[in-house]
Amino acid sequence: MSGAAHAAPRGLKLGRREERKAARANQPIERSLLQTATLCLLALGVVMVFSASSTTSLLGESGDGAFFVKRTILFGAIGLAVMHALSIGGLRMVRLATPMFLAGSVLLLLLVLMPGFGLEVNGATRWIAAGPIQLQPSELAKIALVLYGAALLAKRPRMVASVGEMMPYLVVSGLVGGLILIEPDLGTALVAVFAVSALLIAGGAQLRHLALIGAVIGVFALIAILIEPYRQDRIAGFLNPGGDAGGAGFQGTQATIALGSGGLFGVGLGESVQKAFYLPEAHTDMIAAVIGEEAGLLGLAVLVGLFGLFGYAGFRIAKQAPDRYGKLLAAGLTAMILVQATLNLFAVLGLAPLTGVPLPFVSYGNSSLIVMLAAVGLILNVARGEPAGGPETRSGDAAKLRSTGGDRRRRTTSSRSTRENRGNGPDSRRRNSRSRRAGDSRRRRPSR
Repeated sequence: MSGAAHAAPRGLKLGRREERKAARANQPIERSLLQTATLCLLALGVVMVFSASSTTSLLGESGDGAFFVKRTILFGAIGLAVMHALSIGGLRMVRLATPMFLAGSVLLLLLVLMPGFGLEVNGATRWIAAGPIQLQPSELAKIALVLYGAALLAKRPRMVASVGEMMPYLVVSGLVGGLILIEPDLGTALVAVFAVSALLIAGGAQLRHLALIGAVIGVFALIAILIEPYRQDRIAGFLNPGGDAGGAGFQGTQATIALGSGGLFGVGLGESVQKAFYLPEAHTDMIAAVIGEEAGLLGLAVLVGLFGLFGYAGFRIAKQAPDRYGKLLAAGLTAMILVQATLNLFAVLGLAPLTGVPLPFVSYGNSSLIVMLAAVGLILNVARGEPAGGPETRSGDAAKLRSTGGDRRRRTTSSRSTRENRGNGPDSRRRNSRSRRAGDSRRRRPSR
């Protein structure tokens, strides 16, 4: 008896293990590719944050060379837990909570701008401090815009037919982008704008409408540059880095020196010279320059390749999503991450003005890291093939259920007739023969 009692739980455990293996085998390859690219970028980020910050941290106020990498590991673990939770079954919950999430993000953006709430760092008020934790509401706001846009465009697919129909989403996006711009944080505002544009393209918006919207946004961006002298200096430093190498062009010049020093294979991990007080924000905005110096062109190629793999998997997941909401959400979140990575890399390579946005998964940044991993969790949930249960999928689900039910009834009828006609003995053959003769006589009987 004791042996049977021990055997049952073991058999049950083996059964569950086989079910988990079968579930993993049924998942699309894009899901594995997305996870692999994300974890590789995260591991690369941990190594490079330690390399880029150890010298300045050790010689700075903290005196701890591992200060930033410890926090990166801590918040990376929190982000991975959030990613795992959202990848299992968080899509429906997130869709229902999107209005509250968007309203909360706007409220936090307003609190940042109020005296006594916002924390000012390097002349910008972008954070809310709660003890040792610093929250950046703009990171929450940009993902809230994608969530809100995906839900709205899935519910009202015809709203992309004209600019007037898109106005509700554009007004909300403009409000959120304006609050981010006031902080000031032009880089995050640009990421939000490009993510919204990618979402509208995925929703079917016409290019002429997008061009009109882009022209209006360009006018506001020009005004934002003209009213802030430091933005004008960044444009001047981008156009002529050597004109003011000790001022506006200092960061770009140092990044160029770091990339040039790395050559093809780099100077070696931990051997960067520019990270030691020469390159500002080496562990955040300019971490790609440290990668280029220590790992060379080969290291940058691996970095770009991982983001390319991430984009391929994310957009493939969007294409294979079971409903419109899943397609829009996966496409919008993938575009948001890739746009931010592109802006960061272009700024480091001198192909775009400095924007101050971190490199996703790689740069040091607590709020950004958690938000980006949460976005990956939602994309992985879309890859599971489970619809979010919105109103636009009910008819399709119902049709699918009716079709399945019809197939089941046909299979049942077919199997029943097979069982009834099955027989190998003489008695069964005689019964079948009598049944056929009776049926023939009934068919030949004249009608009255």
